[in-house]
Amino acid sequence: MADTAVAQRRTTVSQLDQWMVQDQVFRIYDLFANVPRAAQTLMLELQRDNHLEYLTQGLKQLGPSFVVLDANRPWLCYWILHSIALLGEPIDYELENNAIDFLNRCQDPNGGYGGGPGQLPHLATTYAAVNSLVTLGGEEALLSINRTKLHTFLKRMKQPNGAFRMHDAGEIDVRACYTAISVASILNILDDELAKDVGNYILSCQTYEGGIAGEPGSEAHGGYTFCGVATMMLINEANRMDLAGLINWVVSRQGVECGFQGRTNKLVDGCYSFWQGGVFALIKRLHVGVPLTFSDVAGDHDTDSSSEGEDTAENLYGDDDTCGHGGDCSSSSHTKIVGHPEIEPLFHSMALQQYILLCSQVQGGGFRDKPGKARDYYHTCYCLSGLSICQYSWSRDETSAPLPRAVLGPHSNLLEPVHPIYNVVLKQYHQAHEFFSTS
Repeated sequence: MADTAVAQRRTTVSQLDQWMVQDQVFRIYDLFANVPRAAQTLMLELQRDNHLEYLTQGLKQLGPSFVVLDANRPWLCYWILHSIALLGEPIDYELENNAIDFLNRCQDPNGGYGGGPGQLPHLATTYAAVNSLVTLGGEEALLSINRTKLHTFLKRMKQPNGAFRMHDAGEIDVRACYTAISVASILNILDDELAKDVGNYILSCQTYEGGIAGEPGSEAHGGYTFCGVATMMLINEANRMDLAGLINWVVSRQGVECGFQGRTNKLVDGCYSFWQGGVFALIKRLHVGVPLTFSDVAGDHDTDSSSEGEDTAENLYGDDDTCGHGGDCSSSSHTKIVGHPEIEPLFHSMALQQYILLCSQVQGGGFRDKPGKARDYYHTCYCLSGLSICQYSWSRDETSAPLPRAVLGPHSNLLEPVHPIYNVVLKQYHQAHEFFSTS
């Protein structure tokens, strides 16, 4: 009795939260494992029509509760527009024109985009606005971006230590570096002045764990890790990082729930399907030959495409039940990455798809953080982005068709491929790249 009382006193709030989430997730997986095959197929189906209805309604009108996101309206545009683009659906002509007009009114006369008309220009909302306009595509959207003044704004945000401020008198962090460099790159205005010493700042943010923090001395974080790696790739300095430590940290973030957590000892969250999962797509582009420690969560699968449609529980992971409540997605082993684009994913892509489709997807439309949470446009965007990353994770590159076995559930689940650095649909990126290379 005394030992039980001591154990109860030692149980932390974090442990209780973790056990509660695991219980909710495993109940869903138990249900999935014990229903007929036809029901499993339905449970794994991407609810395209419902997602599209949810997203389109958000472009038309938002409820009064969204007033708290008044300074994030370009983000709402991006989350919704990108999600629709991932589904491969067109935008209504009137809604497209309204979005372009609204974003143009968010553009500051001196460069950059604010959170709404008349608001202070901010690197985060500048990134969201530019990605929204790239996603919309076409001359009207792309010509609306004043690249000259935007370049001036980026230079004003540049700091002596190589980093960037988010806005005038704002915070300095890795997120600011990524949004500035990403925007400059996709608009073809990235120059030596903007890139100078950015890599030194990001290196100062890589922690002993291997992940990247928002600023020096802080804790490694999935979102900042993605931002740091993507930035280092854009300035061609990725090989300066501790890549072995980086990969070891990222693979360790995929847990027994099959999804990713954002930080060590934190709860699983659907949005990290992209923030953590997207790091693997970036690493795949690197040509490195160093020993790397990573979780051998890909199992012993070959690349034969003969298993198309085999989406039952026993066929998802082979015989080892990896990444259900009977297994673990974080068992360690060693391998070497040698710069070949046809390597197996360094994460369990099927398990992550399972978490997204069964635990994050809301049947009535939209995606959520985890079971028990409400849907929102942010998680819808990054769950779909992560799902796309998974589906193409076995492909030679983003332009290659995915292997049939790489898509969990029916083939109708297949999404458009994304450019992993910018997180815009690949064909929209190519259109923008061509446009800004010749204009």
